[in-house]
Amino acid sequence: MTEPGATEITPRPPSGRVFERGRRVRLADVDPRGRCRLDALVRHLQDVARDDSADSNLTNPMNWIVRRTMVEVRTAPIFQEWIELSTWCSGHGSRWAERRTQVRGEKGADVEAVTIWVHIDRKTLRPARLNDDFFDIWGESAGDRRVSARTTLSTAVPDHANDDPWPLRFTDIDLLGHVNNAAQWAPVEQALHLSGWTSGPIRAELEHGPGVEPDSEVHLRWQACDGGVDTWLTTNGVAGSVARVRPLDAAAC
Repeated sequence: MTEPGATEITPRPPSGRVFERGRRVRLADVDPRGRCRLDALVRHLQDVARDDSADSNLTNPMNWIVRRTMVEVRTAPIFQEWIELSTWCSGHGSRWAERRTQVRGEKGADVEAVTIWVHIDRKTLRPARLNDDFFDIWGESAGDRRVSARTTLSTAVPDHANDDPWPLRFTDIDLLGHVNNAAQWAPVEQALHLSGWTSGPIRAELEHGPGVEPDSEVHLRWQACDGGVDTWLTTNGVAGSVARVRPLDAAAC
């Protein structure tokens, strides 16, 4: 049976590859209260995923793009906290894989995350079948769990949603020539700030659709909802990425 991808926090596998690395939360990672922002947290997730792929000697470790991420921030990392990240493969499809990551900190940081990464052909940028060495490396931890890469969040922007220009910066663009995954979480943080949200455990989800191209005229559409926010990063009225943030207790209902 195929399960929806990146919608469930699955347990650490009893066997198979689990990659671990530590990092310190630095000044550029935090908001004025010292909380590690979502965009910075996702960058740490992205970096440890890349480190795992490189360490494993996977063929073409850069040929992956993010489709969907769900993060449960139970206790946010804070400024100068040393955090340990543990990551493993928790499922796969024919052209994508699900990656689970745990974050634990010396001062109590507690974060669970899951991401769908799509394997692509660098020449065509189209999804490509997983290589045999993928299963040699992560087959044991993933087991027989099959997941889909389907999105779940609505791309329809309500007429009443706030509409703010979101100028792209050169620093938002990554090696693939696209607005980087982590950079697309910065508008979510902006919407949380504008909504009046201050702190507390949250579940945050972000899905990438057509993407956001350089030199596009981009708008941040957002609305406060159920103690959190919904956001749409749009170009020409089309949502390139969609996000939803809710208090963790409410999200679990």
